[in-house]
Amino acid sequence: MRAKEPSACDFSPTDRQDARPLLMVDIDGVISLFGFPGSALSRPAGPVPLGAATPAAPDGSFHTVDGIPHFLSHAAAAHLLALAEDFDLVWASGWEEKAEEYLPRLLGLPAGLPFLSFERSRGAGSSVAGHWKLEAIDAYAGTRVLAWIDDAFDESCHAWATARPAPTLLVQTTPAEGLTADEALLLETWARELARARA
Repeated sequence: MRAKEPSACDFSPTDRQDARPLLMVDIDGVISLFGFPGSALSRPAGPVPLGAATPAAPDGSFHTVDGIPHFLSHAAAAHLLALAEDFDLVWASGWEEKAEEYLPRLLGLPAGLPFLSFERSRGAGSSVAGHWKLEAIDAYAGTRVLAWIDDAFDESCHAWATARPAPTLLVQTTPAEGLTADEALLLETWARELARARA
């Protein structure tokens, strides 16, 4: 997780127009969890011994999205609803328009959130190299302050965040837990410190 400390000179008139920071939200590994105890990816190959303790699964429920089962975290959804008070939420996930189609109905998340579309292959003239989401995130965000929550950052993401002229925070989740109270508190604190710096 890396963030630039904001100062008064970090904010242009455009930033003051768009006072709230963006929150780029991944879904798989943030809201749709996998690898937790009892999930298909964490089950032992053989039989479980009698009397063996079974770790509790996270708070959530299974849903089928285009024929694929997803375990959607109720806690992550509640944290996102709270974070919407401080951020403009944007879906930054391979789900693309499917986020809008399913998540408001299944988890009570806000309807009408923007979503990014991604080009999977890069051709000549790409302005951002590295992670497959960077081009779309960079184009959408422009010079706005942003945080990005995802379970799969690489070094190009950190280099991009450090080089941006606007304050940028990357928050990594673990796919088995997703967005928890810890990450939500980090994001809320960061956004409110930025708001105080602007004021």
